[in-house]
Parts: sequence; C-alpha cells; structure tokens
Amino acid sequence: MTAYELLLIGGGAGVGKTTVGWEISAVLQGRGTAHCLIEGDYMDQIHPAPHDDPHRAAITERNTAAVWSNYAALGQRRLIYTNTVSILEEPMICRAMGGDEIRSTCVLLTAEEATVRERLARREIGSQLNPHIERSLRAARALDEKAPAGTVRIPTDGLSVQDIAVRVIKAAAW
Repeated sequence: MTAYELLLIGGGAGVGKTTVGWEISAVLQGRGTAHCLIEGDYMDQIHPAPHDDPHRAAITERNTAAVWSNYAALGQRRLIYTNTVSILEEPMICRAMGGDEIRSTCVLLTAEEATVRERLARREIGSQLNPHIERSLRAARALDEKAPAGTVRIPTDGLSVQDIAVRVIKAAAW
C-alpha cells in the first residue's frame, strides 16, 4: 500500500489552479475523503526574495516540509498541491513529504489564450495586467514542453469549476 498520495496541479496563471484545488477539497470533504491542500504560491513568499532559483526552491521545500509534517502528524495521507510549476517540482515536493512510498499524479490545467486574457482581466485591476498575461502565456508554453511523461492535461475552457474538479479527481483515482 502506498503511504502517501500527491496530486500536483500546475498551469499558467488564469487556468484555475487555485479555484480547482479548493473545489477538489470541497468535493472530497463531501465524500468524507481525508486530504489536505497546500497553495504552493505561499510557500516562497518572502521579501527580500532569494535572488537565485536554488534558494527560492530551498525555502519552498523547507516550508512545504514543515506544513506537510503537521498534516502527516494528524494522519493525513493525501496532499493536493497547487502551483504554476508544481508538475516540474514533483521530486522536490516528494522529498518534502518524506520521499518514500508516494504515488504522484501530475495534472496540467490548460486554457486558450482568449480564456486566459479574459480571466486575468477580471482579477488583475492594476498596472500589471499585460505583463501578467504575457508571463502566463510563456509559462503555459514552457509547462507544455517540459511536462513529465504521464502528466494529465485538462483543458479548462468552457467547463465549470465543478466539472474540472471531477476530472482532476478521476485522473488522481481518488
């Protein structure tokens, strides 16, 4: 039996990672399925930020390990982890979880450019809308190219959050 199960949800900004993560949590709660959720964007929010990626990844790993250890101490076996690049950070997140006997599922949420632009325009009201859109589109292309083998791609265009969550849960076999 697998000791732990990890669901990594990645994708560019505006594809619905955080919203879908919360909806998956709600569905699992309704089913009585034990789990926990970490929004990975909060694991490296520090100022001044480390200037090179190894240090930023190190603080992410340390913070994730600390939070996970608290969840695991309460008997949790399933972790939902959302972050733009989470599917590329599977080894690091597994290390943070203890590294042994972890069954991982990588899900890449996708959306067409028009959908991303429309979603981000609803939430970004400051001066950084256009740069945010461009970063999101670049990230989506890079994630598509670098996604590990076995990554499940789920388009979010025209689907309800509930429908996307059900598809992700099915992909994870939860």
